[in-house]
Amino acid sequence: MEAAPVPDGQYTAVVYGLIGGGRCGEAVSLLSRELQKSCRSRGGLSLLGYCHYQLQDFAAAAECYEQLVALHPELDAYRLYQAQALYKAGLYAEALRAASPLLDLPAYQGRALRLQAAVRYAQGDLPAAKSLVEEALAAAADGGPGAAEDPSERADAEINLGCLLYRQGRHEEASGKFAGAMQVLGYCPELSYNMALCCYAAKQYAPALKHISDIIERGIHQHPELSVGMTTEGIDVRSVGNTLLLHRTALVEAFNLKAAIEYQLRNLKAAQEALTDMPPRAEEELDPVTLHNQALMNMDSQPTEGFEKLQFLLLQNPCPPETFGNLLLLYCKHQYYDLAADVLAENAHLTYKLLTPYLYNFLDAIITCQTAPEEAFHKLDDSAGTLTEQLRKLTKQVQEARQNWDDEAVKKAVNEYDETLDKYVPVLMAQAKIYWDMKNYTMVEKIFRKSVEFCNEHEVWKLNVAHVLFMQENKYKEAISFYEPIVKKHYDNILHVSAIVLANLCVSYILTSQNEDAEELMRKIEKGEEQLSYDNPDKNIYHLCIVNLVIGTLYCVKGNYDFGISRVIKSLEPYNKKLSTDTWYYAKRCFLSLLENMSKHMIMLRDSVIQECVQFLKQCELYGRNIPAVIEQPLEEKRMHSGKNTVTYEARLLRALMYKIIGWTA
Repeated sequence: MEAAPVPDGQYTAVVYGLIGGGRCGEAVSLLSRELQKSCRSRGGLSLLGYCHYQLQDFAAAAECYEQLVALHPELDAYRLYQAQALYKAGLYAEALRAASPLLDLPAYQGRALRLQAAVRYAQGDLPAAKSLVEEALAAAADGGPGAAEDPSERADAEINLGCLLYRQGRHEEASGKFAGAMQVLGYCPELSYNMALCCYAAKQYAPALKHISDIIERGIHQHPELSVGMTTEGIDVRSVGNTLLLHRTALVEAFNLKAAIEYQLRNLKAAQEALTDMPPRAEEELDPVTLHNQALMNMDSQPTEGFEKLQFLLLQNPCPPETFGNLLLLYCKHQYYDLAADVLAENAHLTYKLLTPYLYNFLDAIITCQTAPEEAFHKLDDSAGTLTEQLRKLTKQVQEARQNWDDEAVKKAVNEYDETLDKYVPVLMAQAKIYWDMKNYTMVEKIFRKSVEFCNEHEVWKLNVAHVLFMQENKYKEAISFYEPIVKKHYDNILHVSAIVLANLCVSYILTSQNEDAEELMRKIEKGEEQLSYDNPDKNIYHLCIVNLVIGTLYCVKGNYDFGISRVIKSLEPYNKKLSTDTWYYAKRCFLSLLENMSKHMIMLRDSVIQECVQFLKQCELYGRNIPAVIEQPLEEKRMHSGKNTVTYEARLLRALMYKIIGWTA
């Protein structure tokens, strides 16, 4: 930003006026221009360093203070400011060197110790950080050199101790330290956030959200200029920038934590709203945690941008420690196994630092599965064996604690059991997938049966058992016994159940001659869709459509194309509401199967059915211009032609094939 010319004699007043008005960016432009004329100006460099710090451009602030230390070595305050700026810029080794001479100065010893402790904490050297914190506390208690001049310095050391306790997993004790510091200092958003973080780590989401709510309410009332919630409401507002004021309100941290809690509770929409509610900033101004959360929580709708953000963060120093593991897991989820292997190989130094042994072994097995499935199965089996042993021990601990009427021990053991089970289920599913991909459904069922001891109440396990029983084609009654409880659990909100679960249950009913049950379920789905359409007319709902598509597909597979194709066609009416990438996928499979059998002269269709097919494909051409036929992979280098990747294009191809097979010329 270019600063306006300053009249003679008013330079100082203008600079201080800009800083006082929070216009540090303009002050930087003005000071930089003046320093070109007088580069050794102490006042100019000091103010420039202060402005850069306020704008959170810590590297530039450190440069200003480095020049001041060289020009005025007798002023130790500049050395402290330089060390603080270097620490904030993530230049930890340089910050330690800058702070080291201050340890011998009584006036600065306490602050230098706390700064060095913060650096060691950021580097992950917890024993050294703890030693420095305790040294600062001892100095404050003894009243010796570097002793605290007021209670706030003692509280600051207590906060550092709380941070160490948090990293050691002693969340309740850490929260107590932060609460004690708040009693001394008064309400502080950063401390409230620290307590919320302790609650989150202990999975106590309700008290965490209470602390977050306090931070947000105070931020809205005290600083309306930060435009909280404006972006979510669709109001176009300018960036508030990365000011020290924004940092002190802890609003960004609070909204990120709120998003994380909602994400853990599987409230994806609420998580996304939490990110858009935070004070608006340009993308280049976003902090690493916000960028990471944006990538993660919008991955389903914006996978390409999500991968780009995570890849960018991995190159930054520092970056959120979760970035590495999440990027690898998402690569595997989207089946980019080669990319996952490359990232692991290129970042071997991060493997031991940021991945737990469990996560590393899991990822290693998933990647190995692509080239050596048998070896991968054995690796997963080793992990599963270790986890089942832990589950048995924890089951015994729960039983013993209940016998001793020790509620605290029961709670602790149950939490550990749930955490271990959450690790076990993905390993089990990865083992099952190896045989699922081979279409060896009997072996998949055998793997699930072995795990019934621990997983019989787990929703994911029950759902996948139902699927594998369904796929064996001779166990529909057993599949019903697993699908029915899932559906009945959400019977009052039937549309909360996955469409494919409802479809498979309907098919199972039909194939076991329980047609009345199938019809009743379809009526229930229809009523649910009617109610949702009434409440939200613009929302497209596909549950009943997909159920009918799957039933139509079933009849086509059985060779009854007259009924099957008619069912498929009727399921997509009205086309403007029901035609989508997913529904077209099911429909075109049936048409391709029909055309293949017609070309081999294995079936004959009545003319009325052929006319119905042609009219259906014409309607798909009409309504499918802007509907992708295939959802492309996010990191695909060679993109499909935009004109060919539409339902219209594929429907036209199918109609041309049909004309060719039946010998029509029009």
